[in-house]
Formats: sequence, structure tokens, C-alpha cells
Amino acid sequence: MKITVDDALRSRLHDFRLPLELCDESGKVLGYVTPVVDRSLYEGVDSPVSEEELDRRSQAGGGRPLADILRDLEGQG
Repeated sequence: MKITVDDALRSRLHDFRLPLELCDESGKVLGYVTPVVDRSLYEGVDSPVSEEELDRRSQAGGGRPLADILRDLEGQG
């Protein structure tokens, strides 16, 4: 989804110079916004993983549910 930010909102959000935590009126966190960095830093940088390998990994499936991983981590404390 794409949302257009007008000047008034941009000002309220400090012109997106710092990461933001968006909350509702009760203080519940709704989401986080990370400002776009200078993308020129990434020009000419190649991924060490080929597109074919990324596709293979995506189609392979597997892994573990996050709930299982969190349960294991909580048991280590």
C-alpha cells in the first residue's frame, strides 16, 4: 500500500529524519517507520546469493514456526 504524506503530516513526523513508532490514542504500537536511507550507498553492490539460489530457497519451504522458536528461546532463560 502506498500513502501520500502531505506537508503538515511530514512536519509532524519530523520530516522522516529518524525512525518512528506509530501509536494509537491509548499508546498501543501500531507500526514502525524506517526512513529511506541514501540508496546511493548500495549502488554497485551485488548480493552474494544469486537470484536462482534465492528462488530455490523460497520454493524449498521448511523452517520452523515462529511460535516454536520463541518457546525454545523462553525455555533457555
